[in-house]
Amino acid sequence: MLKKSLLIGLLSVAAFISATAQKVYSTKTASVKFYSKTPAEDIEATNSQVDSKLTDKGQMRFNLLIKGFRFDNELMQDHFNSKDWMDSDTYPKAGFVGTITNIANINFAKDGTYPATVSGVLTIRGIAQKMQATGSVVVAKGKISSKSVFKLKVKDFGIKGKDIGTSIANELEITVISKYD
Repeated sequence: MLKKSLLIGLLSVAAFISATAQKVYSTKTASVKFYSKTPAEDIEATNSQVDSKLTDKGQMRFNLLIKGFRFDNELMQDHFNSKDWMDSDTYPKAGFVGTITNIANINFAKDGTYPATVSGVLTIRGIAQKMQATGSVVVAKGKISSKSVFKLKVKDFGIKGKDIGTSIANELEITVISKYD
């Protein structure tokens, strides 16, 4: 009787694991670009060494090193990493953990471009803020890619640079593009 109960229990656990198993798509070469538009100047930088994961259940995350952002102007890069801005020596990483809220509308087995809404928590400079972004998931010949665009207020993350609102916009546009392996 004990063997039968144990067998039924193991089969139940195996069935549960099988039913909840999920496909995980990942890459270490996603990109995060930020863009600031002001009357004084437009500033953008890109980090192409971003670790990103997406599951077919809609869980999404990305992590990056702040010093991985590259600017056209090296002086801007130095300012960006300074204590007044990103303080990247103290806060070397940023990340996002969230879910695609409309995952039921995305078919990972069928080619197409699917609109997506992502909701989660973005952490920059050790400060976590709830965020929502729009974007898309593209399925093409079995390959998955995603793109999302966040708008964030720099002061919400403790950034206190003296040029906020003049040379740097109060709100930045953050674009995340992932092509999963």
